[in-house]
Amino acid sequence: MPDKMSQEKISLLRAYGAEVVICPYAVAPDSPESYYSVSDRLAEEIPGAYKPDQYTNEGNPAAHYETTGPEIWEQTGGEIDALVIAVGTGGTISGAGRYLKEQKPDVLIVGADPEGSIYTAGEAKMHPYLVEGIGEDFWPETFDRSIVDQWVTVSDRDSFIAARRMAREEGLLIGGSGGTAVHAAIEVAKQLGERKTVVTLIPDGGRAYLSKFFDDNYMLELGFLERTAPSPTVEEVLRSKQTEEPDIPDLVTITSHQKIGEAIDLMQRYSISQLAVVRDGQELDSLADVIGSLQDRDLLDRVFKNPDALHEDVAAAMQPPLAAVDAGEPLEEVFSTLTGRTNAVVVARDGKPIGVLTRTDLLEFLAHRRD
Repeated sequence: MPDKMSQEKISLLRAYGAEVVICPYAVAPDSPESYYSVSDRLAEEIPGAYKPDQYTNEGNPAAHYETTGPEIWEQTGGEIDALVIAVGTGGTISGAGRYLKEQKPDVLIVGADPEGSIYTAGEAKMHPYLVEGIGEDFWPETFDRSIVDQWVTVSDRDSFIAARRMAREEGLLIGGSGGTAVHAAIEVAKQLGERKTVVTLIPDGGRAYLSKFFDDNYMLELGFLERTAPSPTVEEVLRSKQTEEPDIPDLVTITSHQKIGEAIDLMQRYSISQLAVVRDGQELDSLADVIGSLQDRDLLDRVFKNPDALHEDVAAAMQPPLAAVDAGEPLEEVFSTLTGRTNAVVVARDGKPIGVLTRTDLLEFLAHRRD
C-alpha cells in the first residue's frame, strides 16, 4: 500500500491476517519502490502468488459493464441524464459508462478527478494529493478515455468538506473519494439545471478516515477548516485571572538581595508557587530587569536540608528567569510551554513585564470558558 493510506485501512488488513508492505507514494510508477513495482516483485517471488492487477485486468471494466451499468439503468428506469464517477483505475466509468451510452447515447459521462492526478493535470503538472484510492499518475489499460465526456477537478479540501457534510447532513459516513464524487455530482447538477437525474457512486465508507478528515484537528492543521471563534490571547487569560483574584498583584516580585524567608512569606500571602526575581532598587521597565525566578519546590528542598537557608539572600537560591510571552500572543503559543516542565511564564507588553501566568491559571480559564 502507498504510505498516504489511513492507519485504519492498514490495521484492518492486518486484522484479517495480511502482511502489509508500505511503499512511498511520491515516487514514479516505474520506480522499484512504487507499490506497483513492489507488488509485481512479490507476485513473482512468493510461490503460488496471484496479482489480480486492476490496472490491466479487463475483468475490471467488464464487471461494471455486466452489473453496475444495468443496475443503474434499471433503478433509474432509464431516466438518467448524467453519470458522475470518481476515477481510479477507470474500470467503473469505462464499463458502466459504455453500457449506459449503448442504452442512451446522449447520457453525459463525467469523470471526477483529484487535483494533481494525471487525468486532468497531465504529466507535466501532476503532484501528490491526499484523497485516497482515486486519480492516477499513469494511464491504466483498463481505462477507456473515449467514454468520458467531461471532467470535474476536485481539490482535497472540497472532497473532505463534501464527505463531512454527507455524514452530518445525510447520515452517510463516506470516504474522501466519495466526497470527490459527491462534490462533482453537485457541480454537474448545477450545470444541467432542474429536473435532471444525476447519478454518482460512492466508492468507500468513512470508518477508515476517522483519524483523518473527520478529525477537526487534522482539517485545521491542513488549513481546510477555519476556527469557529478566534483563539483567546494571553492577555485575555491574564485579565480573567485579575478579575477572579483582584487582591493579588498582577506581578509579584522580589529582589535578589532580599532573604529567602521573605520570599516564602510572599508566596504564602498570595498563595503562589513562584516569584520573579528582579534587580535591586530599579523600576521594572523591561524583561532585562527580571534576572531570575524562585520555585516553591526548590525552596522547600533547600530549607528542608538547611533551615538556616531562610536567612540567605534570594540570589543564592534563584533559578533562571521564567520564560516570557507577549500579551498579544494567541493561547496556543503558551500552551505547549505550560504543559511541559515550566509551571509559569512572565507576560510582557511592549517588552515590559505586566504579569505572571501559571498552569493553574490556564486550567481555570479553560474550565470557566467551557461553562
